[in-house]
Amino acid sequence: MSTLRDPVGPKDRKVYVRRRLIVLLVLLAVVAVVVLIIVRPGSSGGVASAGEVEVPEDLVESPAPDSDDADGAGDGDVAACSAGQFSVTPATDKGDYAAGELPQLSLSVENTGEEPCSADLGSANLQFVIVSGDDEVWRSADCQENAEHLAVILEPGKPLDTEAIPWDRTRSSPETCDISRDPVAAGGASYHLRVTAAGAQGTGTAQFLLY
Repeated sequence: MSTLRDPVGPKDRKVYVRRRLIVLLVLLAVVAVVVLIIVRPGSSGGVASAGEVEVPEDLVESPAPDSDDADGAGDGDVAACSAGQFSVTPATDKGDYAAGELPQLSLSVENTGEEPCSADLGSANLQFVIVSGDDEVWRSADCQENAEHLAVILEPGKPLDTEAIPWDRTRSSPETCDISRDPVAAGGASYHLRVTAAGAQGTGTAQFLLY
C-alpha cells in the first residue's frame, strides 16, 4: 500500500499530511519553473520582437530624394524644372506692422511652363532676405538649422505658397545665432523682402513698414 495515502510512523497523521502537501507544492513550483524556461512567454506565439514588427505601409514615408534630386533632378517620370520654367514671388501678410507685430514672410512658386516639373523646395533651397535701402539686415540662412531637401511637383498654372515664417524684427548674422540680437529701426521705417527658391531669384520685392 502506498505510504502517500496511508502514512505510518509514531507521529500524528496530520503531521505527515502537512509534510506531503509541502513536498507536492515544491514539486509543482519546480515544474512551473521548468515550463517557463522551455516556453519563454513572448518568444513565439506572443508579441512580436522589434525586428519582426512591420510598420503599416500608409505610415511609411517616401524615400528622401538623393543628392542628385537635391540639385533639381526630376522625380520619377517628372522632369526637373528648368531655370526659366517657374517664377518665385515674395509675400508678407501685411503692408505695415504696429509696434510688437511680427511680419510673416512667405513666397509663392508657379510653374509657368506647359508640363509638370519637379523642383527642390526644401528649406535648404529657400532663402528669405530683408533689406532696407542698401542695408541687408536679415537673412534666413544665417542661423538656419536642420536644412532639408524636398522634391515638389509643380503643376502648370497652379501657384504653390510656402508656410509663413515670422521675422523677429532683429538684425542677423552667423555670429549672432546664440546671443541677443539688435532690433531694427521702426517708426515707419521701410523694408523689402527678397526671396530665392530652388536657385531661382524671386521677382521683385515685397515692401512693408515697421512702426
